Amino acid sequence: MSDLLLALHLLGAVLWVGGMAFALLVLRPAAHEVLQAPERLALAQAAFRRFFLIVWHAMPIVLLTGWALFFLWHGGWSGARWSLHLMHLLGLIMALVFLALFFGPWGAMRRAMAAGDIRRTAGDGGAAAARGAGRAGARERDARRRSR
Repeated sequence: MSDLLLALHLLGAVLWVGGMAFALLVLRPAAHEVLQAPERLALAQAAFRRFFLIVWHAMPIVLLTGWALFFLWHGGWSGARWSLHLMHLLGLIMALVFLALFFGPWGAMRRAMAAGDIRRTAGDGGAAAARGAGRAGARERDARRRSR
């Protein structure tokens, strides 16, 4: 039983942490190399929508299996080493950060994208790529005004 719990715990942690690392270290720089700002924003929205769906499943699995392993292997909180308590704290902090991002900037970005308001997306902290899209849109608008 504990082997299954450990496997689920590690799989959830790999998906969660690995997904964050991939998004930050691979996807974002590659998108900046090849895509214009509006396309980067659309890519970020699609990628994070899928990633956050995975995290919504991985987060409770990681926390619940971690707590179960605490009790199976160590007999409870008092039997665990300090390093396990540190891991527990980091897991709780990661969960809180995810919830804050999901209900804060991510929610604002989704609402702004649905409304077609790229500038508000950037202003709400939705995505750094939106700043470039907002500037590009302003340049196009200024060019149209000058041509009239």
